[in-house]
Amino acid sequence: MSQHHDHGHCIASAMDTAKKLCEQQGARLTPVRRRVLELIWQNHKPIGAYELLPQLAADGFNSAPPTVYRALDFLLELGVVHRISSLNAFIGCDQPGLSHPTGFFICKECGNATELPAKHLTKLAQALEAELGVSIESGSHELSGLCSSCRTAA
Repeated sequence: MSQHHDHGHCIASAMDTAKKLCEQQGARLTPVRRRVLELIWQNHKPIGAYELLPQLAADGFNSAPPTVYRALDFLLELGVVHRISSLNAFIGCDQPGLSHPTGFFICKECGNATELPAKHLTKLAQALEAELGVSIESGSHELSGLCSSCRTAA
């Protein structure tokens, strides 16, 4: 991920999508939920709930952990963020509002995370179901290594 990437576009797109989804579902994108979503989309690095607290406090919001976790739970349910289990952190969803298998590539050098294309994860799940005779209902895939920028720099 380039360091010169314009995150303003990512933030604006995420906000527009979140507003539309809230309207469709009759939900509210409260100021704290909006700010948490903005903070998550400020870059493409996963961010932990406790990392959000100081910025929320600086912005005048209640920075108690339950407030942050309620906002994160809402954004997860809305489908605009994902939780990366291995890092206990959150990242914006590249395919918001759609139910899809989730997976991430996490760069060990720069920390950027990229959402894996759902079509590949669906094919993988189908192949595993056929080979193992199981029915996969949910799961998360996390791959790590060096992103293309860090590989080039190495």
